[in-house]
Amino acid sequence: MNKEKIFSHLALVTADWGILLKLLLIVLLLVFIAVAIYDRFVQRKNQLLINYPLIGRLRYLFYMLRNPMRQYFGDETYYDSFEKLDWINKVSEGKSPYLSFSPTKPYGNQKTLFKHANFVKEVHEVQSEFSVTFGSNREEPFVSKSIIGRSAMSDGSISPEGTRAFARGAYNGQFPINTGEGGLTSNFLATLNMCDCDNIYLDSKTGTWFAKGVYKIMRFFTNREVSQRLYRNMVVRQKDRGSFIFDRSELSYFRIDWNKPLDIFPKKVPHGLPDITFQMGSGLYGVRNEEGKFDAARYQKVMRFCRMTEVKLAQGAKQTGGKLLATKVSEDIAYYRGIPAHKDLISPNRFPYATDMETFFDFLSHLQTLSGKPVGFKIVISSQESFEVYAKALKERLDAGKSIPDFITIDGGDGGSATAPLEMMSKIGLPIRNALLIVSKSFEVHGLKEHIKIIASEKVLTPDDIVELLCYGADFINIARGFMISAGCIRARECSGANGRDCPVGLATMNEAKRSKFLVIEKSKHIAFYHHQLLHGVRSLLAVMGKNNIEELSMDDLSPRFKFR
Repeated sequence: MNKEKIFSHLALVTADWGILLKLLLIVLLLVFIAVAIYDRFVQRKNQLLINYPLIGRLRYLFYMLRNPMRQYFGDETYYDSFEKLDWINKVSEGKSPYLSFSPTKPYGNQKTLFKHANFVKEVHEVQSEFSVTFGSNREEPFVSKSIIGRSAMSDGSISPEGTRAFARGAYNGQFPINTGEGGLTSNFLATLNMCDCDNIYLDSKTGTWFAKGVYKIMRFFTNREVSQRLYRNMVVRQKDRGSFIFDRSELSYFRIDWNKPLDIFPKKVPHGLPDITFQMGSGLYGVRNEEGKFDAARYQKVMRFCRMTEVKLAQGAKQTGGKLLATKVSEDIAYYRGIPAHKDLISPNRFPYATDMETFFDFLSHLQTLSGKPVGFKIVISSQESFEVYAKALKERLDAGKSIPDFITIDGGDGGSATAPLEMMSKIGLPIRNALLIVSKSFEVHGLKEHIKIIASEKVLTPDDIVELLCYGADFINIARGFMISAGCIRARECSGANGRDCPVGLATMNEAKRSKFLVIEKSKHIAFYHHQLLHGVRSLLAVMGKNNIEELSMDDLSPRFKFR
């Protein structure tokens, strides 16, 4: 059978496409003419389009593409080099991170250089396990399994699917995860199963035999996310159905019933959860009563699932309370936070129990008593003098035998935020290295170093960033941007959801159509890979610096020529 006979049976191949193309061109021409007439003679909101009808719209097309496409057409100046971003993408996918030739940023332009040892060590000679103990004097101290944690990112700011991926990645990678000021939600507990819980404090829903049958059929023909979403709609009928956790073995949905009495909640953190740090912001989300005041009983319930508490006074790019636009305040977020749905959520600037040093530290002490676990606070430093006020107050409490915070999180002025005022993003707060020098020196002078752990965060991406901050005095490193990139962030800068624009990968949006396609399981693996390679890179640097462990690092390990004074 020749080609002509074969093609004769294929109508689409033998059809006359010329007529169709002509029709499409005519329709397209008519549309262009209609738009041009509208721009020139009808609309009166845009002067450019009046003067340049139709063609002026190219400006807005290119402007729309500028943010999501900028990283493909030039090096990003915000980071040290494009290679750092490329390194994250490679290691999170399990690829080799090695480079050829040289990076785009010349070696001589580096701000910091490490001193290598005369006789270096092999990687296997360096400590293999990294750990930090928080609140050694507390009833339940927290011993981390890593020196790296995922920084605060709220469920709601991050999509539910994104939060579940981070929770799974943290559990598999064995590193802590911070809830962000949005509080503890069901998505942080995504690794939990009903068998790990006592049913008396759960609100559970189980489908009928028909619903389970539909789920199994859909699971066979589609994928996990699609089948689960359909099954959830059949089993859980209430508006906040997304607040339920899915148990694949039981084919049931469940969530913590926070209205149940405290005495039936678990005494210890249930098996199967990542190490969670609960962050309390100015809105007191997740631990507030109907009047918006602090609810001690609810806080105690939450802390049965968390390892320690961080009270947020400020963060790098947002010296005000958190902001969540109405597009992100879904029924689920409203349920978690105890606020109205579908309305802009603007948190107070000031933490309600931080009117002065004594009041604030007394409140932290109260939290330590309620939870029996470590409690600390997060700030941004502006000057040596401003931090001395904190240090002196802490020293006075220590000398008086009063309780002091177990850790302090220092966020650099260049810290990130999905939604923040432009005027505060680059004008308030010291860079993290300057801030760490102030805190470390002040703690040494006042004898606080051995009592309070220092957590540092700001634009940390690769192992060298971590080692550098450890040299500056940090005990533990929090990372947000790096983990976001490992989870698929393409830095399109559409995180806020403003002006009808949403995160294109579904990581930082509540848009159902986009976030429903986020690959939770796959990205959780990438997140864990990234953390693993960070630790491996830290060990590699320690080896060539001749160090056995991170406790040996200091400012003396940085090149004197670039040392801050």
